[in-house]
Order: sequence, then structure tokens, then C-alpha cells
Amino acid sequence: MTFSASAYLDALSRVMDRIDRAEVEAAIGLVERSWIEGRRIFACGNGGSALTASHYIHEWNKMAYLAEGRPFRGHCLSDNVGLVTAYANDMSYDDIYSEQLKNQMEEGDLLIGISGSGNSENVVRAIEYANEVGGTTLAVCGFDGGKLKRSARHAVWVRSFDMQLCEDMHVVFGHMVMKALCGDSVRD
Repeated sequence: MTFSASAYLDALSRVMDRIDRAEVEAAIGLVERSWIEGRRIFACGNGGSALTASHYIHEWNKMAYLAEGRPFRGHCLSDNVGLVTAYANDMSYDDIYSEQLKNQMEEGDLLIGISGSGNSENVVRAIEYANEVGGTTLAVCGFDGGKLKRSARHAVWVRSFDMQLCEDMHVVFGHMVMKALCGDSVRD
């Protein structure tokens, strides 16, 4: 089978049409409320999802503050290579995010766990820990949602088994949040 940009864009369009818009609006509202209440907002993922988590936090930290002058207390648990590898080496790769949260998360803080498959054990464990300490939890996932969707209290679920289409939509969600935080209108 030969790749076709047109077929890819058609598939992406179908995935976008299947997104639960109310679910997305509710998730955007979670991030906005957490920010307005001065809560810390954590994000984590693996591979491409780690980079998406980093993209979310860095963009939101910068743009929300520039637009509104209100600090955005965002932290990407995937970004500190030294800390991640220390926990992986000394404890377990499955605990790299939950262990960081034990030192930082407080009741009411928000954790966004990102996983295309929804079955990244370290992300699931972080969500479970956040739930235990009274955090707000949001899964950003694809495929059938996996353990992550079942564990988190809220979800943005991309109904696709194509990893790249899931990751595309996860980035789109982050951009929608940034627009909402900054009060930007959508232009084309």
C-alpha cells in the first residue's frame, strides 16, 4: 500500500468528527479552573506523548502568563531526564511519575496523563496516585482508552487505533487549551 497525504488527511478528518466535543470542552474547563484557582498542573507521557506533555506545559506556562499576567504553575514530569532516570534506575520505570508526584502534588492539583494506547503503566500509576491524594485527573488517550481512561476521573478520548492520528489530536487539544487560557478567538 502506498502512502497518500490525501488519505491521511481524510482519516484525520474522520477522527476529528468522532471527538466528543462536550468531553473536550469539559477538559479545557478543568485546566482553566485549575489555573484560576492557582493549582499546580502536571503532565506526563512516554515517547511522543512525553513531548506532547512538554509542549502543553511550556506553551501554557508562557502564553497564559503573557496574555493574562497570572502565573501558570505547570510542570512536565517527563522533562527532567536526571530525575526520571534516577527513579527508573533506583526504583522502577513504572514509578517515574508517581514518585515525582509524591514530592510535589497536593490535593486539588491537576494531573494530565497522556498515552496513545492508554496503557502506559507509569502514566496509569501516576493517575492512580493523584486520585489517592485528592488530585484532579485527566486522561488524554486514544485506542480503546485502556487502563488510563478507566483510572482517570476525566478524559479526552481519541477514538482511533492509529497512533499518529491519536497524537495529532492530542496536540490539537493542547492548542485548544492554550487558546482558551489566552482568550484567543479562532482564525483561519
